[in-house]
Amino acid sequence: MSGKLNFCTSAIVALAAVLNICTTPLYAQSIEEKTQVCAGCHGADGKPADKTIPVIWGQKAGYLYIELRDFKRGDRKSDIMQPIASSMERDDMQAIAEYFAAKPWPDLGQPRAPKEVADRASNANRSVGCTGCHLDHFQGDGTVPRLAGLSREYLTKTMGDFRIRARGNNPGMSDLMLATSPDDIAALAEYLSGL
Repeated sequence: MSGKLNFCTSAIVALAAVLNICTTPLYAQSIEEKTQVCAGCHGADGKPADKTIPVIWGQKAGYLYIELRDFKRGDRKSDIMQPIASSMERDDMQAIAEYFAAKPWPDLGQPRAPKEVADRASNANRSVGCTGCHLDHFQGDGTVPRLAGLSREYLTKTMGDFRIRARGNNPGMSDLMLATSPDDIAALAEYLSGL
């Protein structure tokens, strides 16, 4: 009996530890504690190790909030982000968005696009009208994301996801990307990453 009791006690302690690890960032008291889970993918210094993951440091607070909300609702799909956002309350999402928006935009050290790529991207922008929402220097505003300085890989993946409607939380972007050739998307991604 004593062996079974010790086993059960050990199992309960182990389960409690796992549950504590899994829930600590969401139920933590300070914003720094709540955002610790984000650093695993988005980088402790704001530079994601995986270039298909977006920079969130210095991104627009309104945009970050909307994306968290859309992950929670299931309007934007992600096997990683949906479980994290699903347990967040509105106040947490707003606080997290404001926390990361106040951080400095990290320099990913990406090269500027060559002139011919920049010219093609500029022509694509005139055709599609990216700067109508993302503004002249692609800095974004309010709920419109900054594009300047995001990784080429993330931009390529995101524009491609809009193009095939795999990212469904902004149908207008899907329509625009469907009207943009794959070569123009590649040029835009290279150009924007070097800004």
